[in-house]
Order: sequence, then C-alpha cells, then structure tokens
Amino acid sequence: MRKVFQAELHQIGEGLIEISSLVIDAIEKSTTAFAAADLQAAQEVIAADARIDFLQNDLDERAIDVLALQGPVASDLRMIVGSLRMSASLERMGDLARHISQLTRLRYPNNVIPAPLVETFAEMARQDIIIARKVSELLDSRDLELASEIAAAKTEINKLHKTVFSAMGAPDWAETPATTVDVTLASRYFERFGDHGVSVARKVSYLVTGEWQPEEFLAG
Repeated sequence: MRKVFQAELHQIGEGLIEISSLVIDAIEKSTTAFAAADLQAAQEVIAADARIDFLQNDLDERAIDVLALQGPVASDLRMIVGSLRMSASLERMGDLARHISQLTRLRYPNNVIPAPLVETFAEMARQDIIIARKVSELLDSRDLELASEIAAAKTEINKLHKTVFSAMGAPDWAETPATTVDVTLASRYFERFGDHGVSVARKVSYLVTGEWQPEEFLAG
C-alpha cells in the first residue's frame, strides 16, 4: 500500500512538471505572437490552453482522491495540499498567456503596443519566460537557488511594470483610449504571470523547508 501511495505522489509531481512545460510553451509562443502581431501563433496559444485546464483538473482530482483514501500526514500532506495550490497557479499562468494572445488577436493586424514601449514589453516577456522555465526546473529539482532567481526576475518585472504606468501618465502620452486600455491590460497580464510564478516558488520552498517565505519574497 505504501508503494502505491508513493507512486501516486510521484505522479502528482510529474503532473505539475507536465503542466509547467505547457506553460513555458504558452508564454514563449504568446509573447512572440504579441511582438509580431502573429495571428496564427496567437490562435494556437488560445486553443492549447484547454489542455492545461484539462491537466489541472485531472491532477486536482487525483490529489483529492489521495487525500480522501490515503489520509496523508506531515510532509506528504504538505505535498498534496501544496500541489493543489501550485496547479491553480500554473493554470492561471496559462490563462494569462492566453489573455496576451487574445489581445494580439483583438488588434490584428496592428500591434498592441505603441513603438515607445515595445522594448519595455520585450524585456517583460523575456523575464516571464525566464520565470516559466525556472519554475519548471524548480518543480523537478527542488533547488531553492532557483526560487531566488525567480524572485529576482519578478523584481525586474515590477520595475518595468511601473515604467509602463509612468509613461502612460506622462504629459506627452498621446495614444488613444483604446490603446491605453490595451497597454494597461497587457502590462498587468505580464506582471501577474510573474506573480504566479513566484507563488509556485514559495510553495516549493515551503515543501522543502517547512517554512513560509516572507511576503517580501513574493513582492520581489
């Protein structure tokens, strides 16, 4: 019975890694589509999000079954409850990649972002991709140095997010209301993607150490 239980825990862990790999693909493809106004790539991200949703639901059902049937305690209980929360964060990261692609589709054939902010969003995209890749690696390795690197990338996103709002509040901002809304939404999507990555990192840190990182870790 114990071997079966450990096999179930392993499958849950592997399920998280599988979802995280799909999140990497989603954010890489969505940000590429966003930068290039690539409608086909955006449509692919939107369609592929259903797979992430399915895997999250499947993982959550298996985790709940283990809770109900095995009665885990101590570190095993932390693992299962943490997995439920991490799967929700990963699913939300997939949703945010989808939202970015939906903005791309909405404004096609035009770009969403005006020229003065293109480089800012390109760097936000780069940092989000770093976070997605390191989250997947962290789930596999439990190397907490990666958690610190995820938090550092989120700090950079926070700075970029602030510069976007500073640009929109500047006297020389002359974009249309529609563009202003698009930029606001896009910046928020990029920023929140990083937040959920840090949330996963904090939960892995808790699983490894048994202690919660302070809120400053999440804030970057």
